[in-house]
Amino acid sequence: MRSFITPVGEEYPFGGPGKFILGTVQAMAEQLRQEYANTVDLIYIDPPFGTGDGFSVKLPGVREKVKIPAYSDSMDTASYLEMMCGVLTLCHDLLKDTGSVYVHIDYRMCARIRLMLDEIFGESCFQNEIIWAYKSGGRSVRHYSRKHDNILFYRKSAKAYFDISAVGVPRGPMKRNNMKRTVDENGKLCFSIRSGGKTYTYYEDTPVYPSDVWADIEHMHQRDPERTGYATQKPEALLRRIISASCPEGGLVADLFGGSGTTAAVAAKLNRRFLTIDASPASLGIVRKRLLSAGCDVSLIKQSSALALSYPALPEGEFDTDFTFSRDAFGAYVQLDSFRSKFGLSFMAFGTVGSDGVFRPAEYTLFPTVGSRLSDSACKADTVQLCDNAGGMRFYRG
Repeated sequence: MRSFITPVGEEYPFGGPGKFILGTVQAMAEQLRQEYANTVDLIYIDPPFGTGDGFSVKLPGVREKVKIPAYSDSMDTASYLEMMCGVLTLCHDLLKDTGSVYVHIDYRMCARIRLMLDEIFGESCFQNEIIWAYKSGGRSVRHYSRKHDNILFYRKSAKAYFDISAVGVPRGPMKRNNMKRTVDENGKLCFSIRSGGKTYTYYEDTPVYPSDVWADIEHMHQRDPERTGYATQKPEALLRRIISASCPEGGLVADLFGGSGTTAAVAAKLNRRFLTIDASPASLGIVRKRLLSAGCDVSLIKQSSALALSYPALPEGEFDTDFTFSRDAFGAYVQLDSFRSKFGLSFMAFGTVGSDGVFRPAEYTLFPTVGSRLSDSACKADTVQLCDNAGGMRFYRG
């Protein structure tokens, strides 16, 4: 006899080190304070921009053009600012004294959010307004085309961690400004310039550090291999620069609007821990697949680290399915016999639910199809998890 069960989360031996929590920042603020106050090294947030629009996810594997809702950006201005005040106050509470926050926004709310950050963090803790300038389709004839985002960078105190050397790039062979191209006494190519009565010499491998205008990181194009289908996804290069400069190795990076999981994915690659929060079940599904896929590439040099997914309320999917459980002397098995859902099938796992309510798979597949078969050689697995592309899921115990 099969029965439905409702776990409170999932746990995997790799894909981390970090945790994803499904829920709104507002609802979880006090819980986050209790667990993470004064422990976070870096917070990056890419909140709604106050566009008045709704955003969706476009995922592969779905034949029909079905909109999978990601999030709504339709709050009125007063409600939006009230929400952001709560979020930024929480950011201040979670950060260590050595921590920093980067708030990714655009022209619509930048001025108001900066004044809010001045109040919460203090004007003296303002570091930069970073201009991320990019090239993308569409040009306006009514005004200059708006082709940049604003990233507001604040520190919590004067003790904030910041390592500009971590994001320098070699100067290269290109001549810059009015520098003179010469060869030094050792026959090495260099560039020199006189200023204020002094001569300054630079070599090809002399690092060049970013200013507060970032025009060297491209906006993601439609066929970018990083794309997950999430409408407002940011490129990994952007987060790589922010995390490398403002979080020490082994430190904790938090993203309170996790979206496509770019912050978590980059943090894991850079040996930082992560805490990611998002209210969208679609985000949960994308982050699970993205991090487990990256976790499969763990090498002998880099040790695997656990990934935890937490959902206080299970996002139940709407689909019809049939499958077969079986056991023999060599293990336990489950085979998917049918699956019907307008959102398509995204993930399948076979495992056990512990006394803590956490599901731990013995085996899973990131690309399930009808006929997929999973097994557990320990013969303990008794629960199958099925997920659709909208983030909905169900757990069946055989």
